[in-house]
Amino acid sequence: MAHATKQGAQMLHGFKRATRFDSGLGALLPEAYKKFWKEWKQTQPAAVHYIPKEGEWNRDEITGEIKPIQNIPLPLIDPPESNTGIWGGEAVIKGFQKRHRLKRRVPHFWVPVLKRSVVHSEVLNEYMAVVVTDTTLEKIHECRGFDHYLLKNPACDLRSTLALTLKRKILLELLNGCPTRADNAEEQQRLLKEYKCYLEGYTAEEIEWYGYTYQEALKKLQAQIRDENPVKPHKYEFRMQLIEQLKKAGLRETDSSEKTAKTSVEPDADLQALSKLESSSGSGSNWLSKINPFGKKQET
Repeated sequence: MAHATKQGAQMLHGFKRATRFDSGLGALLPEAYKKFWKEWKQTQPAAVHYIPKEGEWNRDEITGEIKPIQNIPLPLIDPPESNTGIWGGEAVIKGFQKRHRLKRRVPHFWVPVLKRSVVHSEVLNEYMAVVVTDTTLEKIHECRGFDHYLLKNPACDLRSTLALTLKRKILLELLNGCPTRADNAEEQQRLLKEYKCYLEGYTAEEIEWYGYTYQEALKKLQAQIRDENPVKPHKYEFRMQLIEQLKKAGLRETDSSEKTAKTSVEPDADLQALSKLESSSGSGSNWLSKINPFGKKQET
């Protein structure tokens, strides 16, 4: 079986490896989010820490030896702090460094140079102070604006969740017709004309699910399921059943009382005997007081 199927990173002994979208709530996520996830996590990002070489082969100028060109991307580490800023595709690189020719190499981490800067979004009409790098500022200048930088670059190049969240907000703002600029119709039409080209690659559903992490997408899906199928506590159902039972019991009591009133013409014999006993007992003493040992004794 294994020799007849296509092998790859997602194949294990001829069978497809299970992913997070094959079972559980992940299988219920829409195709719009799966498309974003593929763009974010499964697409090769643009080279930032090295200069890729073009072609397939390279000849050494000195020895003339021909070697294949291998543009192998560096393994990058995204710390939690990277999601609170926009690093422009940069990340932490872990490797080794030989600091002396007679000593062994030692582990080393290359960390990007961070700085806090203010960026402006025309569509959202907001100024934001974020942590950026020199690469981020260069790309913003190349794209001629912060909004163009977010909308032109795919999710794999933006990397951080902050950049993806801002991109989703910008796309939603453009999809709704820039309601924040409703007071200035001329500026609103200019923005829609300038940025409407970015809406062609997305549908309304894809924009709604764009930029969420996997856990955030699951929470959003659970909220939608709760809204479509609201869970009603059992106490309301039990209360209605109790009310219905009480109503039925009250009707039965009224029916039984009416029947007894019609059928009972003569008084009960027990009630007559009890009334005779009460009338036969004297007003001063009762026959029960003679039996009661704790009763008061009559003085002679």
